Amino acid sequence: MNRARRPFSDRQQTAWRAFYELQEVLRSRIEQHLQADSGLSHADYTVLSVLSEADGHRLRAIELGQRLGWEKSRLHHQLTRMCKRGLVRRSSGEGRAVNVTITSVGLSALQIAVPIHREHVRHLVLDRISPEQLDELGAISSTLLHGLQHPDES
Repeated sequence: MNRARRPFSDRQQTAWRAFYELQEVLRSRIEQHLQADSGLSHADYTVLSVLSEADGHRLRAIELGQRLGWEKSRLHHQLTRMCKRGLVRRSSGEGRAVNVTITSVGLSALQIAVPIHREHVRHLVLDRISPEQLDELGAISSTLLHGLQHPDES
């Protein structure tokens, strides 16, 4: 029987369900808290975070999309919403490039959101597990992420 048709063992099914449900609930809770406390969506927060760490708080749109792992259309629509709210600014770059820069409004929103978001992550995840479990979580997450980012190596 090929791997695709092989059923999960009970152990695999239990682990997968717990992991899947964890992702869904955690993503929802973080999104709710972030939106309620800062007015930023998770997507807003992610874009602002990446831009805030870039040189000059600016990236080419194509590079921003690569760092986020987003499709061009998703990035375009997100940036359009954020530009309307004054969080980011698009400008012409070299050739046909489009630059995206975080605005002072965006930086202020992020500065308000970061400590609040950090506390929610701490409360929802980090404070609930032991230091050993934290190390395991980091190792497992890194292994899975590497496999997703480099599927040819798996």
